[in-house]
Parts: sequence; structure tokens; C-alpha cells
Amino acid sequence: MTPNPHANPIPNILTGLRLFAGVVMFLILAGAAPQGIPVLSEYLSPDDQFRFGRTAFIIFVIAASTDWIDGFLARRWHSTTRWGAILDPIADKVLITGAILGVLAWGALPQIAIPCGLILFREFAVSALRETVAGKVKLPVTLLAKWKTVLQMVALGALQIALLWDGFGLPLEFQPHFQVFAYVLIWLAAIVTLWTGWQYFSKAQQKMSQL
Repeated sequence: MTPNPHANPIPNILTGLRLFAGVVMFLILAGAAPQGIPVLSEYLSPDDQFRFGRTAFIIFVIAASTDWIDGFLARRWHSTTRWGAILDPIADKVLITGAILGVLAWGALPQIAIPCGLILFREFAVSALRETVAGKVKLPVTLLAKWKTVLQMVALGALQIALLWDGFGLPLEFQPHFQVFAYVLIWLAAIVTLWTGWQYFSKAQQKMSQL
């Protein structure tokens, strides 16, 4: 990447908004969860909880869509910057982590605890790896890792729909099937996430041994 000193700021603004939206989405989703905030939850009816949950879902979908838009605009306008390259993966991780913690806060889908935990462990481990080898070894983002992020977002969006099914007014007879679909997606996302993590560690080990 060759940074452009006169880059259009819009892609970076979108990335920054995605980071902010990830925090807001988490606060709304977790705060509206049963027993999410002890004092607040006493005053929230089930309808209120679902309304907040739907708002969090909409924020998540809009924020996730900017992950493609900001990259597309940066390439189209030749507006890549070092700050954008740093901020983009941080925004993605905040959005993913916020969605995972927000969904788990509801406590209604215990089947997803293991895949969600594995995703978080991998993200923390790879971030630590990049920090450790910074300045020594370059670990560019792979195409599979980019698709991994997309799969994570789709899976977490599906989990939010499954969790807030009644709030969306969807037919109850389809809920069990959609839950299974969401479970399969999050497990698939976890597997791909772990695989890309192993690729990064393997590549780092290979390059470090050559130094």
C-alpha cells in the first residue's frame, strides 16, 4: 500500500463510524438483555427489550456494510492511508467482539458459547502475534481472512435474528430451523477463523526462522 497524503477522508470516516457503532451496538444489545443492567432491566418490558434489540441489529447491519464500502471507496479513490490500514481491523474486531458479547449477554443461546469463545481467542492471539512481530515480519491480511470477517458478520447477524425472533414478528414454526442455520454458520465461522489464525502463526514462524 502506498499512502496518499491527499487522500479523501470519507473512507476513514466510515471506518471510524464503524468502530463507534460497534460500541454503541454492544451497549444497546447488552443493556437491553434480561438482567443486562440490573436497575434498567426492571423497567424494560419484553417489548422494550425487543425494540432495543432490533435497534442494535440495525446498527450492526449498517456498520457491517461499511466494512466493504470503505475499502471499495479507498481503492476507487486511491485514498489508502496508514491510519486507515490500522483503524480498519480494529473497527472490525470491535464490531465482532461487541456483537458476540451482546448476544451472549442475553444468555438464551448457550450452544454458541464455544464457537464464540474460539473466535475471540483467535482474534486476541493474532493481534498479540502482530504486535510481537511488528517491525520484524510482515503478515499481510489474506483473502481467506477477509472472507472470514464477512462470514463472522453474517453468522452474528443470523444469531441476532434467531435471538430476537419474536421481536421481528417472524413465523414461530420457522424459528427452530433458523436457529440451526445460525448455529451452523457460527461454527463454520469459528472453524475458518481458527484456520486463518493457524496460517498466520505458521507464516510468522516460517519467516522468523529465516531471520
